Amino acid sequence: MTFTSVLFYILAAVLVIAAFRVITARSPVTAVMHLILAFANAAMIWMLLGAEFLALLLVLVYVGAVMVLFLFVVMMLDIRVDHLRRGLKTYLPMGLIVGGIMVLEMAFVLGTTWHGAGPQAATAPDYNNARALGEIMYTQYVYAVEVGAALLLVGMIAAIALTLRGRRDVKYNDPAAAVRVRAKDRFRMVKMQPQRERAAEATAAADAAAAGAAQGDKQ
Repeated sequence: MTFTSVLFYILAAVLVIAAFRVITARSPVTAVMHLILAFANAAMIWMLLGAEFLALLLVLVYVGAVMVLFLFVVMMLDIRVDHLRRGLKTYLPMGLIVGGIMVLEMAFVLGTTWHGAGPQAATAPDYNNARALGEIMYTQYVYAVEVGAALLLVGMIAAIALTLRGRRDVKYNDPAAAVRVRAKDRFRMVKMQPQRERAAEATAAADAAAAGAAQGDKQ
């Protein structure tokens, strides 16, 4: 048994244990951390299989972005584990049946694939799978890549439209109105009296009113 085989079995065992802890951990933060560990081990297994591009993509996209986002969301939300586990025993038999069916389907597909797989294809020493994948994506499957990009763009626009529709607490700015604005419509010269003069006038008015009231009382 070679070192690569031993390393594969170690990584596979850690991956299975981490995946099992994701669904059995009591704390959501612990489950997210084990999911990050599972992704990291899957990336290393892909690295052993020669898929360096997919391994780096898994680490950068899922471990570096998606899982960190999940971790922040789980830490900020007040998740009650007892409320989530309330219906576990009720739906456990159906979950086991669905999980068993999925395991059998994957075993059937992998078994038929391994049966007629044959030896590994020979590659050159300077073979770059990332370059080969890019050439295939943008030559043979360029239409599929464009369709996927259009779907992602439509989903992003739909999410923005659903978030900002009909909101009254959002201040909108009309660029056309901002361009057509004139200086005299926005700027106005106002002459105001100094504060001391206004205070003196108020005092004089109060004195005059008091003098008028006193003269009326004398009459």
